[in-house]
Amino acid sequence: MAGQGLSRQELIRRQRRNGFVGRRGELASFRDALQRPSEELTQFLFHIRGPGGVGKSTLVRQLESAAHEARAVTAYVDESVTGVVEAMTAIGAQFAQQGTLLKRFDRLLATYQQRRHEADAGAAAGQGPPGPSPSTAIVSRVGLVGMGMIPGVGAFTGALDPNQVAAGAEQLRGMLSARLRSYDDVQLVLSPLQVLTPVFLQDLAEAASRRPWVVLFFDTYERTGPLLDDWLRDVLVSERYGELPANVLVVTAGQARLDPKYWSDWHDLVVDLPLEPFTEAEARQLLAAKNVTDERTIEVILHLSGRLPLLVSTLAEARPVDAADVGDPSGTAVERFLKWETEPARRAAALACALPQELDEDVFCAAVDDPEARELYGWLRSMPFVIDRAGRCHYHEVVRTAMLRLQRQQSPSRWQEQHTRLADTFREWRTRLDDDTRPWVDERWRAHRLQETYHRLCAHPGKALPHVLYDLLYVQDYDPAALRRWAQMLTRAGRDADVREVREWAEHLLAALDAPQPGVAAMTLLLSRATLDQADRAYAYRLRGWEHIGTDEYDRAVADFTAALALEPDSARSYRGRGNAYYLTGRHEEALADFDRGIESGLRDPWALARRGQTYRSLGRYTEALADFDDAVQLAPGAAWIVAGRGEAYRLWGRYAEALADFDRVVDLDPEGAWAIASRGQTYDALGRHADALADFDRAIELEPDSVWTIVERGRVLESTGRYVEAVVDFGRAIELSPGRAINFRRRGQAYRFLGQYEGALAEVDRALAIDPDNGWSLAGRGLIYRLMGRYEEASADFDRALDVAPGNCWFHYEKAVALHALGDPERDGHLARVVELVRAALSGAPPYEISDLGNLVLAYSAMLQREDAERAVDDFLSLGPPAGRIGELMIALATQVRVIPEAGGNVALLRRRLEDALPESTPPALRELLRRDRG
Repeated sequence: MAGQGLSRQELIRRQRRNGFVGRRGELASFRDALQRPSEELTQFLFHIRGPGGVGKSTLVRQLESAAHEARAVTAYVDESVTGVVEAMTAIGAQFAQQGTLLKRFDRLLATYQQRRHEADAGAAAGQGPPGPSPSTAIVSRVGLVGMGMIPGVGAFTGALDPNQVAAGAEQLRGMLSARLRSYDDVQLVLSPLQVLTPVFLQDLAEAASRRPWVVLFFDTYERTGPLLDDWLRDVLVSERYGELPANVLVVTAGQARLDPKYWSDWHDLVVDLPLEPFTEAEARQLLAAKNVTDERTIEVILHLSGRLPLLVSTLAEARPVDAADVGDPSGTAVERFLKWETEPARRAAALACALPQELDEDVFCAAVDDPEARELYGWLRSMPFVIDRAGRCHYHEVVRTAMLRLQRQQSPSRWQEQHTRLADTFREWRTRLDDDTRPWVDERWRAHRLQETYHRLCAHPGKALPHVLYDLLYVQDYDPAALRRWAQMLTRAGRDADVREVREWAEHLLAALDAPQPGVAAMTLLLSRATLDQADRAYAYRLRGWEHIGTDEYDRAVADFTAALALEPDSARSYRGRGNAYYLTGRHEEALADFDRGIESGLRDPWALARRGQTYRSLGRYTEALADFDDAVQLAPGAAWIVAGRGEAYRLWGRYAEALADFDRVVDLDPEGAWAIASRGQTYDALGRHADALADFDRAIELEPDSVWTIVERGRVLESTGRYVEAVVDFGRAIELSPGRAINFRRRGQAYRFLGQYEGALAEVDRALAIDPDNGWSLAGRGLIYRLMGRYEEASADFDRALDVAPGNCWFHYEKAVALHALGDPERDGHLARVVELVRAALSGAPPYEISDLGNLVLAYSAMLQREDAERAVDDFLSLGPPAGRIGELMIALATQVRVIPEAGGNVALLRRRLEDALPESTPPALRELLRRDRG
């Protein structure tokens, strides 16, 4: 029995390799690198450059063959990819074909593709955000600062609503979480590049450990470079995603030098391989290898080809049998190739198959009219101008351009007919997809639509262009990453059909996509230059509004949604979009009105209900907030962010047991979701279960070591339990990670103050005020430090400035009164009376009551020497079940009061004993010892 023979593809590759001519120096340079120890290589990036047709792709194939001979595993990427994720996907698939699996990457990639599909499907089903699908916000927000912030992060500032601090990040994750259960899934869909690349490199390192070399080829780099340069540079020369094994080589091939914007600092690592047309001797050598020996034929080929290797090889394939058939040497090389091809069916197939942008056997059959000629697909793939990869192929641009020009000029009517037939074919293919396929949501549907659109532009550009511009809105909505692919399609159609208007639109769109905010620029382009009807303009405004939200430009987002509503006054999606922008700017009443309009119009989905619930929560209207969250949870019980939002509402309302139940549920849904674990830690802290709180914060930080919010929250709990040295460490780590946040300097200063290190505390608060000079809490904090240092004039001045910022803050009034007492100023009584007035007003409302308000009331009555009132205030304070840290804070404040108001000493001693007796059994020994020492 005969063994398994070689494949036809391998025979073609060997035939072409055996006929390779020239480029010996370039090939020798690469082979020399493969023969050297990898640790000795100082140049590991080979860049092949030269004009179209000069043989770059052919040389790449030769280098790939050389790599295989050296037992390397290789992968080839060209313009068929439109981004980094697609490039990694292509590399993984080709490695698998060679028996090298990137197992972890493949699993994570499959998860990403599934989760991305779920997110898109959710948007199509009305469970995503109003207006654009989640994918719109995903792409527009990739790489923005602060993406580690997540729902619940509001506790980063203590008293603020969680969503006011990191609302943009919460909003983005919220869109996805309505469909995805896991925080990791949300992060994967949100930032695929950051999540996938480290795993890709880990698997690449394993592959490299089993093979002498790993070689990655990036062809047509003049097109893929703008998409891959930043990532490829980081992978090769930085540790942003991890380390790259030394036995990995990279080959790029494009028409120009590497972009200096990315590579100017790394030229010493690059082997530059510029290619020129063949010398006459090399061209003659190639012709001889193809048995072209007639001198007249050789001279015609040399003249027509300009010695470009591609054209020399193409003409040699179709050389005339008889030298008498050479004819007039005028005309282009491609025209001569067609003239010399004696079989009409082959000639017709070669011309017809130049029309599609890419070929497989199905497209070949659609392009070729003659059913009997369809067996010529194998012959066509063997032609030197056909680039064949993984079962799909395309013509070399030099040959394709010439063939298209020839057909367009010879018969415009047949040109239109052929392109129309191909457009109709792609339309039929997209309509024949599964019954549950949703237009624009399904990737296959979008791919067929793209090809259909190209052919319609070529056939009838004036008629097709307005429809294409409208389609760009859908592309931006459902797959904004593909906008560049559509712009490239417009470029090709404008060039291939020779239509200036189409080319100009392509140029404008590509320029927009290179802008800092590509989504905004693209929609602005369509609004300013395209002829859109009223509904389309509203759609474009809405899309741009969501893009503005994605870049935190909320006022501009409001303007765009308002413009959309002017065009479509009853648009529920525009109301919801504007409501979201209002919410993110803190204009909660206006947000509420817009959310109401959207929901009343029938868009009652989990996202809208939860967003309105968040708005009610921000307004302190917890009953209505919980009603909306309950409805949203019922509609989407697996949406962790909604359950967490309800838990946060319970927590802020003081209903800690119910909050804890919700956060437990969120952790069950997503056991490794750091944000949910940390939010539960907040709730444990509010319940006085500090050990449980710290355990949750420790676990959350283990999962996300650089989460500033979680680190600060742990520091806050450490501080509240008297572990001030550890709190200083946590606040310091938060400052390292986010040096621009004034509040963390203030917090570290407060911890230093509790340690009695007033000079250090003062330096920290000064740094906070350098960042945010008018922050009332920082001003009052510095005033307190000045007061403890006996610098009463400076303390009084700072309290005045703090009260200018927040005249209704009772603690500021209390501290001002103490400073005035030290200065002998009788106005101190007015400030103490104001404390009592403010607290009584707060207590006249509905619960929950603030522990801090009652603590300030204790301090005010004590300073006023009103012992019985102070004792009643202590009872009210303790009735709220304050944690040990809050009790300790009040005890310390009373002790410092005695230093300025010694006549209050007797009352203070009594009040401190009552507070000390109320300390829970779980109070850390360090805190008890500190409170015993600090008795004024």
